[in-house]
Amino acid sequence: MRASDRSWLLTLTHLPSISGHEDRVVAFVRDWVARRDDLRVKADRHGNLWLTQVRRSRRAPLYVTAHMDHPGFLVTSVDGRDAKVEFRGGVKPGYFDDASLHFFAPGSDEPVGARLTSYDPSTREGTVHVRRGAVEEGWIGRWAFPARSLGVKGDLLHAPGCDDLAGVAAALSFLDRVRRKDGMGHVGVVLTRAEEVGLVGAIAASRSGAIHDDARLICLETSRSFAESPVGGGPVVRVGDRLTVFDADLTNRVSEVAERHGKAFPWQRKLMAGGVCEASVFAAYGYGSTCICLPLGNYHNMGNLDEVEQGTGEATPKPEVISLSDHDGLIRLLLLVAQHLDDPGADVRSRLEDRFDDSVLERRLGQR
Repeated sequence: MRASDRSWLLTLTHLPSISGHEDRVVAFVRDWVARRDDLRVKADRHGNLWLTQVRRSRRAPLYVTAHMDHPGFLVTSVDGRDAKVEFRGGVKPGYFDDASLHFFAPGSDEPVGARLTSYDPSTREGTVHVRRGAVEEGWIGRWAFPARSLGVKGDLLHAPGCDDLAGVAAALSFLDRVRRKDGMGHVGVVLTRAEEVGLVGAIAASRSGAIHDDARLICLETSRSFAESPVGGGPVVRVGDRLTVFDADLTNRVSEVAERHGKAFPWQRKLMAGGVCEASVFAAYGYGSTCICLPLGNYHNMGNLDEVEQGTGEATPKPEVISLSDHDGLIRLLLLVAQHLDDPGADVRSRLEDRFDDSVLERRLGQR
C-alpha cells in the first residue's frame, strides 16, 4: 500500500461525518482536488460531489461512487449540560443503552464526552448528559472509543467509521492513479450524501439527469462481513444486495477482469445481502451499475453482532474493522477494471461463443 493511500484512509475513517453533515469529508475532498490541476470538483444542488478530469474523452463515462456519511448523532437542542439528539443511521437498539459518546464542533477534532441517558428507537431520538464542557445545536456525535482500540494492528484497521469513508479513500486513491494513464479521461468519481438515511444522495443524483445515459457506475461499499465473505479475503465483486441483483453484464465484466488480470491479489464474488447498496438505486433508474465492496467487521459499530442476533452476546459498540490488504486490492482491482472493462471477450456471450465448436457439438450430441 502506498504511503499516501494509507494516510488518506486513516484520515478519512477518523473524520466525524453523519447524513446531512458531511462537511469535514467535503472539505477534505475539495482540498485534495485543489492540489491537482488536472482534476475538477463540483457539488450538485443536493451536495453530492462530482470529481472529473480536465482532459476530454469521447468514451462513455465510468464513475466510481462512494458515500460520505456514517451512522451518528445530531444535537437538536441544548439545555445546560443536557441535550436532545437525533440518531441518523441503522443500529440495533441494544447498542444505545447507557452509551458513551463523543461530540464534535464543526471543523474540530476535539471530542466532548457525553453519556446517552435515554433513547427511543421508534423515533430515533434521545437525550445525552455532557460530562465536561458543553455542546451546541448542530454538533455531531458518534460512539466513544478508547484510543488504544483504534489504529492499525497488523493488517487490520480499527476506525470509528470505515463505512463508507474507506470507500471514499479508495475512490480518491484510484482517481489519483488513473488520471496519469493514457486513454482514461472518461473516468470520474461521484461522492454522495445521506446514504445512511435512505440512499438520498444516490436517488437525487439519479433523478437529476447529470448521469449520462451510457455511463457505467462502480459503487464502492464497506459491507458487513460473514463467514463466507471474511475480512482479509480480498475485495468483493458484489453481485447484489438485500434488495436487488445488479446489472448482469457489468457485474460479469468486472468479474472477468478480476479473473483474467487479478491474479496478484485475492478477491471474492458474493451476494452480500446484509444491506442495500447504491448500485440498486442507480440500476432502478436505468443506469448500468454494480458494486465492489470491502468486507467489514463490526458493521455500523455493532460489536458481537452475530452473537447479538443469536441472543448469545452483549451489544457493545466497537470500532469498525477492515483489512489494509483488502483496501489495497480494491484500488488495484479498480485500476484493472478501468483498463480492461471493454476488452474484447470480457462479456459472457463472447466467452460462450469461444467455447462453441460445431464438430464438438456433433460428437457430444450425436448430430450429423
